[in-house]
Amino acid sequence: MLKKNTNEIKHTAHSSYRCHYHIVFAPKFRRKEIYGQLKKDIGEIIRKLCEQKGVEIIEAEACSDHVHMLVSIPPYISIAQFMGFLKGKSSLMIFDRHANLKYKYGSRHFWCRGYYVDTVGKNKKIISEYIRNQLEEDYASDQISIKEFTDPFTGSKNK
Repeated sequence: MLKKNTNEIKHTAHSSYRCHYHIVFAPKFRRKEIYGQLKKDIGEIIRKLCEQKGVEIIEAEACSDHVHMLVSIPPYISIAQFMGFLKGKSSLMIFDRHANLKYKYGSRHFWCRGYYVDTVGKNKKIISEYIRNQLEEDYASDQISIKEFTDPFTGSKNK
């Protein structure tokens, strides 16, 4: 998780900008793969690729079955171009580091095809807070049991 000054206006040779995006993407078939050493490696890979493109990670969280990122992307890179680069290169790098995943993902596509993106304006604080709390919410929802201890029709207890 990274936290930087997000109100800063950045500059290129011919423009000034503040382009923030909230991005969510997931592994193929929403497999719960992102944990332990793989989570650490995915974080390193994503940071390295963002650095190569000049993209600043403001906030990021890797949950077990998806990744949330709040990023600042320069205006000369489209969001589609960046996501294609990020997901494509990171898949190859993940398979290089974790060869055992090639059997689950035979075609070398680690990430699912789509992604969610939203531009960030006045609700930037809310989105940052949401990303920070997302992991806790996912953990809490995994702890909820759907087993009913009483039969809803008869009212008798199941043992």
